[in-house]
Amino acid sequence: MPGFELFGDLERKEVNDVLDNGVLMRYGFDAMRKGHWKAKELESELSKVFNSKHVQLVSSGTAAVSVALASAGIGAGDEVIMPTFTFVASFEAIMMLGAIPVLVDIDDTLTLDPEAVKNAITSKTKAVMVVQMCGSMGNMDALRSICDKHNLVFVEDACQAIGGSYKGKALGSIADVGCFSFDFVKTITCGEGGAVVTNNENYYTNADHYSDHGHDHIGKDRGAETHPNLGYNFRISELNAAVGLAQVKRLPEFIEIQKKNYSIIRESLSEIQDVTFRTVPDGGVESYAFLNFFLPDLEKARKVSEAFKTNGIDACFHYYDNNWHYIRKWDHLKDLKSLYPISKEVKEGIEYLKTKSFEQSDYHIARNISCLIKLSWTEDEVKERANKMAELIKSII
Repeated sequence: MPGFELFGDLERKEVNDVLDNGVLMRYGFDAMRKGHWKAKELESELSKVFNSKHVQLVSSGTAAVSVALASAGIGAGDEVIMPTFTFVASFEAIMMLGAIPVLVDIDDTLTLDPEAVKNAITSKTKAVMVVQMCGSMGNMDALRSICDKHNLVFVEDACQAIGGSYKGKALGSIADVGCFSFDFVKTITCGEGGAVVTNNENYYTNADHYSDHGHDHIGKDRGAETHPNLGYNFRISELNAAVGLAQVKRLPEFIEIQKKNYSIIRESLSEIQDVTFRTVPDGGVESYAFLNFFLPDLEKARKVSEAFKTNGIDACFHYYDNNWHYIRKWDHLKDLKSLYPISKEVKEGIEYLKTKSFEQSDYHIARNISCLIKLSWTEDEVKERANKMAELIKSII
């Protein structure tokens, strides 16, 4: 991760197909295409990768979450339970629909704590969204059981976890509806892009319509298509899809490289007594896009993080002090710094964030360091990096 590190002839070939026919839009212009339908081909390939019946490509991972929720009927005033550790896009996508993000604690999987989810359910709760952060997963069986018991839509944001699996099923394909991002720094990149994945035909049909102004996509005359529902423009372009089509064919190659590099670094850090690693639920296989480990306390984690930066160990993140990925510094959400008026329901719904504390999440995130696993490293570079990381950690703890 990220896939752009290994761009090559296959990506160029797919992009040149699009440039050769000149059709950048995924719909229509049949006669001009010379048989090339990159978005449709990528959807088909992703369906095979995820062993899922339906895939709808969209313009981003953020769009995928909004489209997935809208397709399941989630909207104004509905509560969606989500984790404190994620990307800001998670609550943005929820709020765009007029729904209310209800943030709850994570556990040592770095994803939703099932007990925290149970305690957050109210009469307004309509969905639970697990975010498979940093290449791994939550306790999917427990979360599924909760959703089934309370008749809630189970949403899986696997934007950072393509290539991981749980009990033989691809992450992103396990819940009622899954979401993926293919932005510039993901394992598979389209530059910008995302996908909604589901086995629910109604959700898929809704996603297909909603992401393209409500078009029903029946027939070959776009101007004659009807609009069963309101929709918006979350389309992916053929150029973006072409890059993704090449990249998805290389996913096994990418995962193999990530696993090799991840394993070298983990083996080195495993020899340090005070270093522990995130919990991966039984039956889970990480995507190996990140290596996540815990240090004894916040002070040591901060010192190690600073030592990494000072000594050229890049792409390692201490999310406790990060503006994008953890609730602690999301003041723009807590204070509702919006360019437009926020609905009364949402204002009242997130009032809790001004006084709510998340001690359990703080405990885990304060001690966590998350290291991106790059595809472009040579084996010698990985070994040198692993040794240097271990030496720096030992010098501090």
